[in-house]
Amino acid sequence: MSYKDVIVGKVTDLKDGQMRAVPAEDREILLIRIDGKYYATAPLCPHYNAPLAKGVLHGDRIVCPWHHAVLKATTGELEEPPALNALTTYQLKIEGENIVVSLPQKVEYSHVPKMATRDFGKDSRTFVIIGLGAAGYAASQTLREDGFGGRIVAITRENHLPYDRTMLSKTYLQDKAFANVLPLRPAEFFEEYGIEVMLGKKVTNVRTKDKQVEFEGGSKISYDKLLLAPGSVPRTLDVPGADKQNVMTLRSRDDCDAIIAAAEHASRVAVIGASFIGMETAFSFTKRNLPVTVISPETVPFEHVFGEKIGGLLRSLHEEKSVTFKLGAGVERFEGNGKVEAVVLKSGERVEADLVLVGIGVRPATDFLTDIPKLADGSVRVDEHFKVATDVYASGDIATFQDWRTGDHIRIEHWRTALQLGRIAAHNMAGNPTSYRDVPYFWTSQPGLQFRYIGFAKAWDDLVIDGELSEKKFLAFFVKGDRIAAVAGGGRDTEMAAIHELMRTGSMPTVKQIRGGSIDWVEALAERS
Repeated sequence: MSYKDVIVGKVTDLKDGQMRAVPAEDREILLIRIDGKYYATAPLCPHYNAPLAKGVLHGDRIVCPWHHAVLKATTGELEEPPALNALTTYQLKIEGENIVVSLPQKVEYSHVPKMATRDFGKDSRTFVIIGLGAAGYAASQTLREDGFGGRIVAITRENHLPYDRTMLSKTYLQDKAFANVLPLRPAEFFEEYGIEVMLGKKVTNVRTKDKQVEFEGGSKISYDKLLLAPGSVPRTLDVPGADKQNVMTLRSRDDCDAIIAAAEHASRVAVIGASFIGMETAFSFTKRNLPVTVISPETVPFEHVFGEKIGGLLRSLHEEKSVTFKLGAGVERFEGNGKVEAVVLKSGERVEADLVLVGIGVRPATDFLTDIPKLADGSVRVDEHFKVATDVYASGDIATFQDWRTGDHIRIEHWRTALQLGRIAAHNMAGNPTSYRDVPYFWTSQPGLQFRYIGFAKAWDDLVIDGELSEKKFLAFFVKGDRIAAVAGGGRDTEMAAIHELMRTGSMPTVKQIRGGSIDWVEALAERS
């Protein structure tokens, strides 16, 4: 490949700890200065092409402004998902006062991390992964990143290779033309790196004493180490008529395809539950020009997660898109002649709908586990290395783990966290002891608002808001005792990335400082670096 040297700036352009997107011939690059040295990388996050210059630089960690993938500034290495690729870096030299970057003719902003391939001659072990969602996929890639050369067998009950589940309730439900954004990797990736994928296989039991996984039909596979990452299954309503046609739940791509097919012939939609799935699908149905009614026992959407003020904002955003709400309401039954025609509320009110989406949460998909103790919610408790039994690990939605910040045992159902936990479990399976030392983070797309949330606050004492909710540009601090348990934000992505790093390193300002007025969060991060 041919290269061309291009002057992209002066050595005085940046201070230590700064990064900036700069023009370089027919493209942009990200120019970074750390400890007096300059580095050059591609300017966009490998996840969904967010402009990295709008994120934050902390040490040599670049934090993406949108979904908080973390990439190493000096080498481009992947440190934290949801990105799956490493960031392209460019050779750089200093000539006098000029910064000169050697640019390849072909533009490739990211690449697959350095990974091992299968080599039975060096490692005859078999590692089995049950589940190929976020956690299971991340584990399969990470094992190869860590140099594991044995056999990897990844099992999924679905008939699809791993895909981005977060897109189902958003872009894909709005328009199937976006199907190309779903796959995490093409089939060739799994072939190249020797990751065996077993599609459409239902696991019925795990025998830890014999180190065997049993399938429906009686077949078995033996393992040396096992990762449990089966994810969750949607909760359903136990009311008359719940089995009628077009009363649906959304968890898988097949679920979404069935919902899309029903939506093409529907005239009105009812969404049961003001959950993330419920509210995201409600918005997506409006994009299909369908009248939508949201039915929930809460007094405002997300009341128990975000509180009344933020819930009220989110309700108003949906009402601007003509979504109707029936709040403080429960479902008595579904009516219809075979196919649903109406939702009857406990008040007796009848809401007409020929398509109903039930979004009332999920539960861990652990019914098949008999040899492994389960908690009351169906999850399994893991130690700091995500082990549940000898040579058995768990990650993703089913794992209850100890929060290093509080000592509480928590379970998180976030996409990014599931990817992280899959990586952590894989590191430990590969013999690289690793524990979870990050902060949970998730995002949701609401009408006119990209909403971010960092931390974990099952309950809180006070909510301190910096900014204006009505302007959709705010930070909301969930205060528990003398600490900030979580932060929600809209329209302030760079600051949210800085707050994430401050929370991760235990360097957040005090509650008193936050109450005292506006804080320059990027500067606060720089001062604590």
